[in-house]
Amino acid sequence: MIIRSKAPLRLGFAGGGTDVSPYSDSKGGAVLNATINKYAYVTLVPRRDNKIHITSLDYDIVADYKVDQRLVFDGEMDLAKGVIEKFKRNQDGFELYTHGDAPAGSGLGSSSTMVVAMIGAFKEWHQIPLGDYDIAHLAYEIERKDIGIKGGKQDQYAAAFGGFNFMEFEGEQIIINPLRIKPHIVNELQYNMLLCYTGGTRPSARIIDSQVKNFVSGKKDTVEAMDFLKQNAIDMKKALLTGKLNEFGELIPSLMKCTRKRGRQEP
Repeated sequence: MIIRSKAPLRLGFAGGGTDVSPYSDSKGGAVLNATINKYAYVTLVPRRDNKIHITSLDYDIVADYKVDQRLVFDGEMDLAKGVIEKFKRNQDGFELYTHGDAPAGSGLGSSSTMVVAMIGAFKEWHQIPLGDYDIAHLAYEIERKDIGIKGGKQDQYAAAFGGFNFMEFEGEQIIINPLRIKPHIVNELQYNMLLCYTGGTRPSARIIDSQVKNFVSGKKDTVEAMDFLKQNAIDMKKALLTGKLNEFGELIPSLMKCTRKRGRQEP
């Protein structure tokens, strides 16, 4: 038996960072994003022994473990280890192969998307009845709480739900609003967008650390920037739904300015 799973990467249009605690807990966050036709892929092959064999095809890394072995998060294959620990059953071993259409740090939510894809494979293998909210919540717990990787919630929910979504975050309450956008609007948006790979990576953990520190200390620029990003997500959602793509595009420069401001550190 061979089990294959994939989950889509996402473009974050607006509101990124407002899904991160403590801002989302105290003021509520809002994010607008959409998944694209680039994916994280997982292949799971059950074995008839007690060996676990993991291969990252992107990084040419191979790791072997035993089913009854406690996996330690040490920077090597941590995402896979987190999912395996969550789904351990009285089972035989297996082989797990992962690869993606975008590298980690690309800004497309690739790490969280890979976790969602792996959950999908184990869900199928063990025949566990999990809905989209369940999968996203598990992915968030694995990545943010179990492994301790800093970040928000939008990536996991985008990968689990797919499509265009307006997401609302308030403490533990998360509401995903799938957007029904007319095909001609989607076509025009696609025609006017270009996705480029710069070869660099985004230091998201450092940005989030700075954002949280600035917000907790009540730094005015950061708080105002976060409030603006949330309102920007609402405004861009309205522009997208009504097909006002010029207005949609005009909101991006101010969005980028505030995105930089929210995590700015004092010199």
